[in-house]
Amino acid sequence: MKDSIDFGSMDIPKLFRKLLIPTVLGMIFSAIFIITDGIFVGKGIGSDALAAVNITAPLFLINTGVALMFGIGASVVASIHLSQGKVKVARINITQAVVVSSLLLIAYAAVILCNVEKIALLLGSSPRLLPLATEYMHWFVPFLVFSALLSSGMFFVRLDGSPNYAMVCNIIPALLNIGLDYLFIFVFKWGMFGAALATSLGYIVGALMILIYLMQPHRVLHLCKVKLSSKSLRLTLRNTGYMCKLGLSSFLCEAAIATMMFTGNYVFIHYLGEDGVAAYSIACYFFPIIFMVYNAIAQSAQPILSYNFGAGNPERVRAAFLLALLTAISCGVVVFAVTTLFSAQITSWFIDSSYPAHDLAVKGLPLFASGFVCFGINIVSIGYFQSVERDRPAMAITLLRGFILILFCFWLMPILWGVPGIWLAVPVSELLTFLFVITIYCRRKRS
Repeated sequence: MKDSIDFGSMDIPKLFRKLLIPTVLGMIFSAIFIITDGIFVGKGIGSDALAAVNITAPLFLINTGVALMFGIGASVVASIHLSQGKVKVARINITQAVVVSSLLLIAYAAVILCNVEKIALLLGSSPRLLPLATEYMHWFVPFLVFSALLSSGMFFVRLDGSPNYAMVCNIIPALLNIGLDYLFIFVFKWGMFGAALATSLGYIVGALMILIYLMQPHRVLHLCKVKLSSKSLRLTLRNTGYMCKLGLSSFLCEAAIATMMFTGNYVFIHYLGEDGVAAYSIACYFFPIIFMVYNAIAQSAQPILSYNFGAGNPERVRAAFLLALLTAISCGVVVFAVTTLFSAQITSWFIDSSYPAHDLAVKGLPLFASGFVCFGINIVSIGYFQSVERDRPAMAITLLRGFILILFCFWLMPILWGVPGIWLAVPVSELLTFLFVITIYCRRKRS
């Protein structure tokens, strides 16, 4: 399933489309994966179950952040090495990324499983939600490493010139998850255990598809034999350290969503109780999905940017970045309009109108969606700086939007505007970050 792709000479719009279409379609199915969980949990188990899943979501986001950090970092380094004809070095890079990230995430899952209740309470669970949250964690956390392998492996498959196969690796797990969710929740009545198991099995299948691809020796990029000598281990630590430095902003982007969910859960439960958390969880299902779309745009541009940056073609780098930016803005406008016009219908997918959380979500979703355009510009900008090895601006933007401003806005906005202010906290933080990004561009243009 190798596609005809030349990162160094193919027309930029054609090349970008060739990468973007399968990547976005794959992300759409990943989004369906997430939405299906929310719909089946909300409709099949109830409003409290939906809130409980949202309580545990930061754990998954941190896991995905580690995967993206290694995936993007290794992909940038491998892209530059491929542009310079160093194929063997590129293979070693992706092997190091897969092995080290998997070991880290196995340890991460083990720590969580030894402290399930404490971590659920730390994430903001109330006593009422605690049994549901812990049951979900027990059957989801052990399989996080497969989810991470699926996320990071996408970068290597696309860089190898097979974006269509990467798309299939998203589609099959999503379809499997839909079928198993219905079977486990509505037919077998397995509740939270069934929801977690369906999701985990989907990720396992996707990860195995990635491994099958990367273990075929005829691929340009494939996994190498791991050497355990002291020299090899030192080189692995050095290389993965540099990958993590380049990809750290992606980890922090996921950690920022986790911070948004974590902080928002506390604020909503303080002002509106468990019903507020349930309403907020619907918005939280949407935010990672929008992030996936913007990530797909940034990920489609990344190999083009990194390859041509390594080959010394600044005009192609600039053209790819502008195309990615315009695509993100267009998507943001469309998604904001759809969310505003159909907030009632969207909310009804997840919970019935009989729940108090329903009306809260219908009023809040359009306010929450107002920041999607600025969000897209910020994410694509972070991806651009990462792709050309400018980790400092990427880090500054990520820290500002994901941690400093979001915490400040969640504290200030409810004081200024009450409940609408809680929904507007994320859009305002994205707007302020966008203004910071503009200053970076202006300063660079002047210099």
